[in-house]
Amino acid sequence: MIHNTHFSQYIPPNAMNFVTGTWADAAGQVTGTICKHKSAAAETAVVTIPVMIPSNSVALQGAKLASIEIDYEVLVADLTSLTATINKVTRGADTAVAVVASLAFSQSPTAANAKVTDQHKLVLTLTTPVWIANTEYVLVALACVAPSSTTLDILGAVANFTLKA
Repeated sequence: MIHNTHFSQYIPPNAMNFVTGTWADAAGQVTGTICKHKSAAAETAVVTIPVMIPSNSVALQGAKLASIEIDYEVLVADLTSLTATINKVTRGADTAVAVVASLAFSQSPTAANAKVTDQHKLVLTLTTPVWIANTEYVLVALACVAPSSTTLDILGAVANFTLKA
């Protein structure tokens, strides 16, 4: 039996969904890294990150999600704001719609510091870690409100979880 509280899963930027703005695959600011680069424009861009970790049909088995770390760079000028949301989605049965529930979390750095021009590791720690059933999945959304001169690089994310099997 496996019961390890220190599993992590990298989520590359090309597995994420980018809405609003002009986004392109690019080399990161650091040699040897990749990113999704958002061109400068005054707009609200939304980045949706699928948290791809194992699930299980047996209660208290599979992955228990504890936190998500998102690596990104705000370039040229500060964002107006950056707001994170974590949603657990229960898949709809045949002819039924999915049900979305917001999960409570704390974040570091603070919202005020997460928007400044710099390299960032935004850590979202679930208030109550959750087991992921095979009928569920988790999506993290970042709403990035940018003034006209700001560019943004999304480098990837890491999900931290307990694995029990």
